[in-house]
Amino acid sequence: QVQLVESGGGLVQAGGSLRLSCAASGRIFSVYAAGWFRQAPGKEREFVAAISWSGQITYYADSVKGRFTVSRDNANNTVYLQMNSLKPEDTAVYYCAVDLSRSVPTMTEGAYDYWGQGTQVTVSS
Repeated sequence: QVQLVESGGGLVQAGGSLRLSCAASGRIFSVYAAGWFRQAPGKEREFVAAISWSGQITYYADSVKGRFTVSRDNANNTVYLQMNSLKPEDTAVYYCAVDLSRSVPTMTEGAYDYWGQGTQVTVSS
């Protein structure tokens, strides 16, 4: 089993920044890709960003390009999501996920094997 714990969410004014962290533990013995997704009230969960094992390949949703940056620290099994210039429409529960079957990321939700419990991000106008 793999456990993922997100942290760093909170309430911030529009234009502000937050940094989310996702710490992985458990039976991780291979390289893995990681991703961030979010779910706003009344909406389906959507892709936000993803990163390869090496960190050299990253994908972003169009809605966050230029504002969000995904990164990782493999020595500590931690993935980050730096969120700048936050907007009220970024309000959602943010989830991290890992894909143990590949080192290259995907935007496909179903490809991810393990998920965190989520962390709330609220952006006020």
